[in-house]
Amino acid sequence: MRLVLVRHGDAHAGFHGVIAGEQGCTGLTDLGRRQAGALRERFARWPGLQADALLASTLPRAVETASIVAPGLGLDLGGRECDLCEVHTGEADGLTWAEYGERYGSFDMEAEPDRVFAPAGDSWNSFHERVAGVLGRIAREYEDRTVVAVCHAGVIVASLRVLVGLAPAAAARVRPRNTGLTVWGHDAATGQWALHTFNDAAHLPGLP
Repeated sequence: MRLVLVRHGDAHAGFHGVIAGEQGCTGLTDLGRRQAGALRERFARWPGLQADALLASTLPRAVETASIVAPGLGLDLGGRECDLCEVHTGEADGLTWAEYGERYGSFDMEAEPDRVFAPAGDSWNSFHERVAGVLGRIAREYEDRTVVAVCHAGVIVASLRVLVGLAPAAAARVRPRNTGLTVWGHDAATGQWALHTFNDAAHLPGLP
């Protein structure tokens, strides 16, 4: 099985404005739509890709990205997977970051790995368990096929942590680019994963 993880395009989401869960996310910026359009054209010209399924997280920025790239794959969006979402923000969804600080304080998820982001949200550990679970499920359900999954930087980095044991490091960070491609292979016979490509953004010359 080949799994192509795609980070969504540039979005109205981040550590400013509002906390962008399903309610707070307002989708892509104009730049994000251009990035997704460039990836659509790359997919259309990619010899031998032959994707069998297109998935996305349930967050609007991922769904919008998937909808833009879908024609390049010749596929419809086949499913929206909540488990492909970024850290679930729970009751903090839609709050401004200032409101979050007033209500919940600030904390480092890596330093407090069992503390949830907000009630009904993820902790650092539960997020990584969720990502490990969805990767395993996709591998089982799509054995011997190619899946393109539009997700988030956190999910892509978590895939490195849970599949190859990449540890957090203060001196360096892994930062996938918007619409960058990370490609995994899964061998059903051995259950092993292999990382083929990380953060391939060759379709973005001239774009941030």
